[in-house]
Amino acid sequence: MLSLSLNEFRNPAAAAAENLSMKKLILPVLLVLVFAANLAATKQKPAMGDELLRQLEASFAADVAKYGHAAFLTYFAEDGVEVVDGGGFDTKDIMRKQAPWAEGTSLTWTPVKAEMAASGDLGYTYGNYIFTAKNKEGKVVVNYGKYTSIWKKQKDGQWKVVVDMGNSSPDAKAGK
Repeated sequence: MLSLSLNEFRNPAAAAAENLSMKKLILPVLLVLVFAANLAATKQKPAMGDELLRQLEASFAADVAKYGHAAFLTYFAEDGVEVVDGGGFDTKDIMRKQAPWAEGTSLTWTPVKAEMAASGDLGYTYGNYIFTAKNKEGKVVVNYGKYTSIWKKQKDGQWKVVVDMGNSSPDAKAGK
């Protein structure tokens, strides 16, 4: 029995052109694959550990600078507390009842250190803050201080502040 394939009846010039076209197609396809693999390899990994805490703290500070007291509350866990400078503890419920910050009030801070526990579900940051507000006479008063925030990963995967504390101190830049 004789078996014939369609290739035996094709024009030799057409077969050669098809072969050449396939070779030309292989190089661009390979280049696209190499480019895609390189892009996937250089894609930013999500922040982890100490860097994650620094990013959380930066977002916290930026939101508070923009939205004030309301933003401050959104970063606290439901069971979070603020250690009040001079004494006492404010739960999140107590903080919710506080009046919104008056116009011209601002709180900015910069972390000096961030560290994540080996478990990956607890960490802390500390650094310097500047709190600016008007006193009873309407004069702008600037308070400098140090802060510590303890962050905990919540059941839903979000990171929230469980303890925040600050204490007044002289302006660190003035060397007082």
